[in-house]
Amino acid sequence: ILSRRSVMGVRGLHGFVGSSCPHVCMVVNFKELAEHHRSRHPGGTPTIVVDAMCCLRYWYTPESWICGGQWREYFSSLREFVKTFTAVGIKLIFFFDGMVEQSKRDEWVKRRLKNNREIAKIFHYIKSHREQPGRNMFFIPSGLAIFTQFALKALGQETLCSLQEADYEVASYGLRHNCLGILGEDTDYLIYDTCPYFSISELSLDSLDTVMLCREKLCQSLGLSLSDLPLLACLLGNDIIPEGMFESFRYKCLSSYTSVKENFDKKGNIILAVADHICKVLRLHQGEKKLEEMLPLGPNKALFYKGMASYLLPGQKSPWFFQKPKGVVTLDKQVLSMSSDPKSKQEVPVCTHPESKQEIPMCTDPESKQEVPLCTHPESKQEVPMYTDPESKQEVPMCTHPESKEEVTMYTDPESKQEVPLCTHPESRQEVLLCTHPESKQKLPVGMDPEFNLEAPLCTNPEIKQEDPVNMGPEVKQQITMVSDPEILKVARAHHVQAESYLVYNVMSSGEVECSNSLEDAMDQALPSQAFVYRPVRQRVYSLLLGDGR
Repeated sequence: ILSRRSVMGVRGLHGFVGSSCPHVCMVVNFKELAEHHRSRHPGGTPTIVVDAMCCLRYWYTPESWICGGQWREYFSSLREFVKTFTAVGIKLIFFFDGMVEQSKRDEWVKRRLKNNREIAKIFHYIKSHREQPGRNMFFIPSGLAIFTQFALKALGQETLCSLQEADYEVASYGLRHNCLGILGEDTDYLIYDTCPYFSISELSLDSLDTVMLCREKLCQSLGLSLSDLPLLACLLGNDIIPEGMFESFRYKCLSSYTSVKENFDKKGNIILAVADHICKVLRLHQGEKKLEEMLPLGPNKALFYKGMASYLLPGQKSPWFFQKPKGVVTLDKQVLSMSSDPKSKQEVPVCTHPESKQEIPMCTDPESKQEVPLCTHPESKQEVPMYTDPESKQEVPMCTHPESKEEVTMYTDPESKQEVPLCTHPESRQEVLLCTHPESKQKLPVGMDPEFNLEAPLCTNPEIKQEDPVNMGPEVKQQITMVSDPEILKVARAHHVQAESYLVYNVMSSGEVECSNSLEDAMDQALPSQAFVYRPVRQRVYSLLLGDGR
């Protein structure tokens, strides 16, 4: 069981479960599970959330994979997959990766470089043997994920594209909608406290048998509770925490571990040793000491907390975190709290002045669409003046620069609803988004993207970013988008989520585009890479989407 090539997620956990804890893997039948689900939830439809990116390898069965393009055969495979589940009354919801989070960018780069090495081996084999390699060297044909989205839509399936890391949205959806389970191949699903996790690589479509990986049995084997699993995952290494970050710590745990199993491999014993350390050492001080007082986090404290928080689904808390009062973030001498709007049920930032103790709303009311003063000057008691944008015909708040006394236009971020000052670039005469560092009081200009030479907004509030994400509740983001019109962004976002467009929202929101690996021979200097061949096309798309005429 689970003998296939390594999967994404927690380092070493896939092999450990397959070889050292086989009782964690239970053979189950989807038809039987669906019938049991219907008996427990009369009137409900058994639903499986599918991590589509993990399933591409399983779905693409055509023999000719080097050249790709076996579209009819592939489409037939997808149709058969959907038909089989539909026949037993199971609904499928497909999730695709929509964007790469910055915290996982380094891992994304490592995987692309690793894929480059695999592709080089494929071309070396072709040149040496004059034939296609076997399935053991299989590499997913270029563009397959994008085409699969539209194929599934053509088959009438609900297909969604994530706004963050797909595994988080998959786990969140499964928990929120009380789904039958998650179908994928990522050990992170063993860490999330969500619905059951099933392996796509072990699925037999004829019988609908597969393997369920039981997180409760994993906890029993390791002597841990479900709430300990995120801590274990981060100490072992995952897509956010580099594997080498706690290597010396893991070996220290192994050296003091007294129950080393001779029939386990080294990685297996390391996982047991780290779990033992959590159970017998760290748990003694749970709630009394902070993690940085018990673990060698050093300068990686913020990253470690972010890694752990990434496993907490909406409404979940970790006993390993000191909880500040809900929704309160200290910013120098001010307190930024979150107050709920009873009509919109959305949290609205409120700024409490340290002297007057009065709360001042800081954003646009989503119900009335009326502007609320960003801030009232403590001495003049005057409200921030408003300025009418000639294009959108909407009022935009203005603030006065403390040194030049000139009025500066404020831009309201459509997602975070927080306002960011705009200034006019001295050379281009175009408005440029700025971010003021709260300590230096200096205006930090946006960065420049080298590919299409357009300002790429990069700044967030450093004070907020330094806070432990777990102490803040949901991460406070001050995203600055490439396109400022909230209605356009809303439409682009909706199309993105429904998997009805490709790259459009990524360009408009973050100004980032990923060109992943293609089956190209890097040694063949006569042919330029497809990324460079199609660059002029992408540049024209940027120009159309961003509307600056360049």
